[in-house]
Amino acid sequence: MKKHNKITAQERDQITVSLAAGLSLRKIAAKLGRSVSSISDEVQRNSFRGRYQAIKAQELSERRNRVSRATNPLKNSRIYSCVYEGLRRGWSPEEIAGKLRKDNGGRTIICHETIYRYIYSKQGRKKNLREYLVRGHQHRRKWYARKSYRRGIPDRISLDLRPKQANNRTQFGHWEIDSVEGRRHKKGIHTFLERKTRYYQAELLENIDSEFGVEAQLKVFKPLPSKARLSATFDNGKENYNHTKLQTKLKMKTYFCDPNAAWQKGANEHFNGVLRRYIPKKTDLTTVTQFELDSIVEEINNRPLKCLNYQTPNEAFNHELQSITNYSKCSDSD
Repeated sequence: MKKHNKITAQERDQITVSLAAGLSLRKIAAKLGRSVSSISDEVQRNSFRGRYQAIKAQELSERRNRVSRATNPLKNSRIYSCVYEGLRRGWSPEEIAGKLRKDNGGRTIICHETIYRYIYSKQGRKKNLREYLVRGHQHRRKWYARKSYRRGIPDRISLDLRPKQANNRTQFGHWEIDSVEGRRHKKGIHTFLERKTRYYQAELLENIDSEFGVEAQLKVFKPLPSKARLSATFDNGKENYNHTKLQTKLKMKTYFCDPNAAWQKGANEHFNGVLRRYIPKKTDLTTVTQFELDSIVEEINNRPLKCLNYQTPNEAFNHELQSITNYSKCSDSD
């Protein structure tokens, strides 16, 4: 007996002929190899003015399917593929919906709430789609607690003195810097986030100390134009002890958060949370290569963000760099 698959147009022709011949629903079901309930549902659902006719039944069925696809866009294979690929890449339902809207001329293709409902539906649970969600916990902890060296950091300037353009993200070139320690304090990751574009970078450290910390900072900032590296904001970890080298070698301003105030560089903390999805907190970082870390960061930077009007950080960062280049060319010509 056939199960679950939909009634075909040919079967509807046979149902019409059989009903006209006076056959019972049970005999029609046996003839088609379907359950009696399937035939009964078909006749009741697709009869028009008390009569079942194959052409009209097919028309009613197709109309119902069109409405179903409109109210449940995930039945559209193209939309489902876009949603699934976005989830697989670590995008949130809101980012997926926003990117689809942007790519379709501002027309809403699917609501992020529809994606969430599907993820937690019976079908979504069977496909284990929840594992693709990046969970934002209210109380985040670093992989391991690190000592604060506030008093020992030379020329430490409080975050209170950081310019307004950096605080409100209207000026390009202001960075947040953070570190996360690996398992058993072996190796670490130094992370960088440009505040305006949310462009993210990460460098493996052999050890989280001032020598390796400033080495990673110079590696990231030195290749950038001076207008793309105006300032850096740190916490009070020991790896930031040599921050003055950024001042002397790159003419960058440096600022420091208050002790135990991770929220003061919350954007970097958020992106570290995304990074943890790829590299969980119990990971032995001696098994992670810089090439692997770069691949992860590239994927993170290609997520469309609502705060960027669904541009990706890569797109926003490259746009700012291009603006700097064009400005420099204009200045040189003058």
